[in-house]
This record gives sequence, structure tokens and C-alpha cells, in this order.
Amino acid sequence: MVVYIKLFLTAVLWGGTFIAARVVAQDVGPFSAAFLRFAIASVFLLLILVHVEGKLPRLTMRQCIPVFLLGMTGVFAYNFFFFSGLKTITASRASLIIATNPVMIALCAALFFRERLHVIHSVGIALCASGALVVISRGNPLMLFQGGLGVGELNILGCVASWVAYSLIGKVAMKDMSPLAAVTYSCVVGALTLSYPAYLEGIIHSIGHYDGVEWFGIFYLGFFGSVLGFTWYYEGIQAIGASRAGVFINFVPVSAVILAFFILRETIDPSLVVGAAMVIGGAYLTNTRQPLTT
Repeated sequence: MVVYIKLFLTAVLWGGTFIAARVVAQDVGPFSAAFLRFAIASVFLLLILVHVEGKLPRLTMRQCIPVFLLGMTGVFAYNFFFFSGLKTITASRASLIIATNPVMIALCAALFFRERLHVIHSVGIALCASGALVVISRGNPLMLFQGGLGVGELNILGCVASWVAYSLIGKVAMKDMSPLAAVTYSCVVGALTLSYPAYLEGIIHSIGHYDGVEWFGIFYLGFFGSVLGFTWYYEGIQAIGASRAGVFINFVPVSAVILAFFILRETIDPSLVVGAAMVIGGAYLTNTRQPLTT
């Protein structure tokens, strides 16, 4: 029972990252916000890694390139797009676009790793993609052909592309590395590579002007959204398996929409409701454990 509670809370915490990032992104530059988030996360994850494995695992030359690529895709690129997008797009809409991640990963895994897509998976991909189209276009798909796709939406789609790359690289990297080590080292790489762009963005001069709400948002993203969320999620994977633990990811956009409604006073329009149902339903079908045979 405890593991299920932790997985549910993880979904809520990850839903909350959209609200925290929406607040932080208004006055903190994307590189500065991302650097501070993962500087905080790296410190805690390194301590947890030493506690769990007894020491810091030594990386081999063969592991260095995948770890570097994990940091550049899942941390550097993803978070630049994440904070840039949430500067102009609502947390609710962003969370539903990013909720297509599992579907895009499944599709790309089929293309690049020849993983078989069954009928039910294909239906799920089509449903999820259609739902994302409804969300992005605000219920009017034709506007996408009239130049109606905003910069915010494009940035959040960049998040999806970055996370898909991170996940596919992770399939290779985690063959001879624990998930905790891969996440920790990718966070460290990401924080280090974000430090110089954050410096160019003026973090040294602006850091003293962040208010308490912004600092709380940054700490929430670093500790609750990154450290605690990933730790509990991997505990869930170890306890009940990846497939069953992954089902809880479907609660992330739901919690994000609800939290955004109550905390940020974001409106929930019909396109958001219809798109949410399609995206979540499609993600569930794509990750079902008992596919229909072709």
C-alpha cells in the first residue's frame, strides 16, 4: 500500500512542477532556472547514490558518452524548452502536450529499435496524437495550417523531442548502469553544461533579486520534482514493476490541470477537457500490458 501511495504522490509532485515552472519562468531566465534546479537536484542525488550504492560508481569510458548525451537531452535541452515554453503557455496545456511522451517513445522505439507495435498500441498512438492536436490547436486543428502554432507550443514540443531522445539513449545507457546512477550523473552533466549559459544570461546579477516565491519554486523543482519524484518512482518500479508503476504517470497531467486551476486560476476550456481525455486514454492504451495481436 505504501508504494502505491508514493507513486500517486509522485504523480502529484510531477504535476506540481508545471505550476512551479510557470511561476518561476515569468521572471527567471530559462538557463538560470534550469541550472539552479539541477544544481540542487545533483547535490541531493549524489548523497542518495552514495547512500544506496555505498560509493559513487565509477564511469567507464564507454559509459561517458551516453551519460553526456543523457545530460544534454533530458536536462539541458528539455529544461531550456520547458522554462521557455511555460513563459507563454499555461501549465495545463503544457502538461497535456508533454503527456504524449510515452506514446512518442513507443513510436520511436518501434522505428529505431524494431520494437513491435500491436494493434492496441497503434490505436493508442493515434488517439494520443489526436488529443495533443486538439490541445495544441485549442480545439481548432485547421489553425495549425494557418500559422497559428505559438512559440510556447513549439517549445513544449521541443520538450517532447528532448525526452524521447533521453529515453532512447537511456535504453542503451542503463544496460550496464543503475537507473539511479544514470539519472544522477545526467543531472550533474546537465547542471555543469547549464552553468555557462546561465552565466551569460546574467544569473550572477539577477540571483539576488529573486523573491521567496521564485526560490520556493526553484527548490520545489529541484528537490520535490526531481529528487523525491525520481526516487519514489524507481522505488515503485523495483516493488511492482515498470509497467504497473508507469500507469501512475497518467495522473501527472490530471494533477497539473487541477493544481493549475486552483493555484494559478487557469481556466479549463472544452478543448482542454476533450484533449486530456484523448491523450490520457491514448497513453494508457499504448502502455497496456496485454496487447491485441495483429
